Amino acid sequence: MFDREIVMDNLQKIRKVIEIILERASVVTDPNELLCSPDGMMRLDAICMNLIALGEAVKGLDKQTHGQLLPHYPEVYWSGVKKMRDKIAHHYFEIDTDVVFRTVQEEVPQMQVVINKMISDFTAKGIKEM
Repeated sequence: MFDREIVMDNLQKIRKVIEIILERASVVTDPNELLCSPDGMMRLDAICMNLIALGEAVKGLDKQTHGQLLPHYPEVYWSGVKKMRDKIAHHYFEIDTDVVFRTVQEEVPQMQVVINKMISDFTAKGIKEM
């Protein structure tokens, strides 16, 4: 049994942080742009901070749903989301900007689609039926 309000709130927070990540990265066309100017470095910091928030929210969602929700949406590499959070939080000086850039360009938009589907499914069916 899950607390519907808490889970829905977490899904909404995840959707919002994805929007923020995509907005912060929208003007970046190459990973080197994140390193060669003060503005690029601020963008990298902002993106990484929000990737940490995203990973933390996914961890919380998995805990709130007792590991039962995320497996219904295998299109997202959920453990990778959590691992990226840990890597950025604990090994910040080892961040590979190519990986961050590729993640934001390829994985985060796919995750946005899945999160929107989760919210829609959750609203339509209710989490107890999943």
